[in-house]
Amino acid sequence: MAGRLQGKVAVVTGAAPRGEGLGNGMATALLFAKEGAKVVLVNRSAERAEGLAKQIKDEGGEASVFAGDVARLDVAEAMADFAMKTYGRLDILHNNVGIGGPGTPETVTLETWNKVLEANLTTTMLCTKSCLPRMKEGGGGSIIMVSSIAGAVGLMGSAGAVAYATAKAGLHGFTMSVAADYATQNIRANCIIVGSVHTPMVAHLGAEARDRRKKMVPMQVEGTAWDIAHGAVYLASDESRWVTGVMLPIDGGLVALRAWPR
Repeated sequence: MAGRLQGKVAVVTGAAPRGEGLGNGMATALLFAKEGAKVVLVNRSAERAEGLAKQIKDEGGEASVFAGDVARLDVAEAMADFAMKTYGRLDILHNNVGIGGPGTPETVTLETWNKVLEANLTTTMLCTKSCLPRMKEGGGGSIIMVSSIAGAVGLMGSAGAVAYATAKAGLHGFTMSVAADYATQNIRANCIIVGSVHTPMVAHLGAEARDRRKKMVPMQVEGTAWDIAHGAVYLASDESRWVTGVMLPIDGGLVALRAWPR
């Protein structure tokens, strides 16, 4: 089924991955375009985003690149203005910017803590703040947050990631607040909780870690960025017009299911 986002304009932040391979933002941007959306690709560096824009255009889609650091309010405002000036409306915001960082409360540095919270939480707030007035002008919209199982469950046996887990958990509260504040204005806010998907962000962990991550999933199958993208298309489309304030785990059952002793 094609054309599920026909006539809509989507902003995807963190659209192009920092490394080689298919990231969640990249897959989402590609699928948004295939479903008919005009996509604004937001990246700190334009180079990789330009490559993604070319791929989208080569496949018959429409995309433009906005380069800038959306951890700054003036840049986030300029991003929303760019979408309006380029395409005349703004219907979808997919908040995909995010980074990790090591450390338990005892070992995390203040620099890492601030950097991770800024990348995951502050960018989301500023982009949402900047896009909301444009969505109201257009009569509604869909805002999608991208969280992680690290913000939903405690992960034993892995290196400490207190800043990352805290930031991702913060996105859940942020989602609920936006959903509540704008429910009567036809603006929906939902959050995807990403499971152990293999993307460039975790590729450095190596083959052994990749196998362990797969085995901890109840379905015993590794997720891909396409799994996340398909969920994002649903939340961005009118098919989910009555869906807001939802935390949607896409994780092979990891959050919901537990092994039971037999």
